[in-house]
Amino acid sequence: MPTYLARVQVSLRPSVLDPAGEATRAAAARLGVEGVRKLRIGKAIELELEAPDRATAQSQLELLSDRLLANPVIENWSLEIREPAGGKRA
Repeated sequence: MPTYLARVQVSLRPSVLDPAGEATRAAAARLGVEGVRKLRIGKAIELELEAPDRATAQSQLELLSDRLLANPVIENWSLEIREPAGGKRA
């Protein structure tokens, strides 16, 4: 069965405050890094999924992203799917 590599990028919606991002932006200024006007923190999840075909993999990854990996009330997510380098299949 083919193995698909996926990366899910999760970030807060623009309307949601990001206290961690603001604290990190302020810390950058204290370190002497000037000019950082906006800094928002998100997360990246990388996973491998076995699925019979790309469409099934996409469907399963979208379900995981929307219901488990991100909180759709306050977060947006994006999905990147690729096959292993060299087209190797598990």
